[in-house]
Amino acid sequence: MDEKTNGKIYGVIALKGGVGKTTVVENLGATFAKDFQKKVLIVDANFSTPHLGLHIGIIDPTHTLHSVLNEEYPVYQAIYHHELGFHVIPGKLSSPPTNINILKQKIEPLRRIYDIILIDSSPSLDKEILAAMIASDELLVVSSPDYPTLSSTIHAVNVAKREDTPIRGIILNKVRSKRFEISSRDISKASEVKVLAKIPENVKVLSALSQMIPIVVRYPSHEVSKSYKELASLLLDIPAKKSRISRLKDKFQSKKKEVENYD
Repeated sequence: MDEKTNGKIYGVIALKGGVGKTTVVENLGATFAKDFQKKVLIVDANFSTPHLGLHIGIIDPTHTLHSVLNEEYPVYQAIYHHELGFHVIPGKLSSPPTNINILKQKIEPLRRIYDIILIDSSPSLDKEILAAMIASDELLVVSSPDYPTLSSTIHAVNVAKREDTPIRGIILNKVRSKRFEISSRDISKASEVKVLAKIPENVKVLSALSQMIPIVVRYPSHEVSKSYKELASLLLDIPAKKSRISRLKDKFQSKKKEVENYD
């Protein structure tokens, strides 16, 4: 992104807990910063149960988004510079009620500073998730390949459409590649939204979480990390590098066509 005014604000939403929404936010943010050298801000707008800071080692912040929305501090004073290269506005547990209706007003000026802003939203259909939708340019819907979550995903998509917030696509998380799982094709057909990425389920994700480090940093060569990098490439409209096997397949197909044309 060449101009400071072009910062993109993505709301990351889900209407069901346990799908890994916050894990997606931290890893996607770290990937943008580490692998693509983007200026990234991740924001914990899950006001009732904020956990984004805990995922990345921010245990008990004094300046939070709650403080900003209570008009206690300017938004810039709630920005933490993380050692991994991205910036964070954390939330705080057991905080007093906040004026969440001014979330967009507080976040909007920051697009002049950052290339990417990711908003981690509430997993419930309430005014918290609506505030995140209103503050976002586009939405990323996190889902998992099972029927209960699909039902919640379709509901989230319908709410976003009613709020007139564009949906960039679905991030299918915790994929085990089992026959009993719903295929990405069926999820896309049922929700009428494109599936952007499939993130594998793996114990290394939990291992990285226990260390408060995104898996894309702790295990950068892991298949999960590669999936996040491919997703980031897609969101940035950067062609992802093909794997060695994919390149060999392309080469084989090219040679095959040459032979067919020769015949």
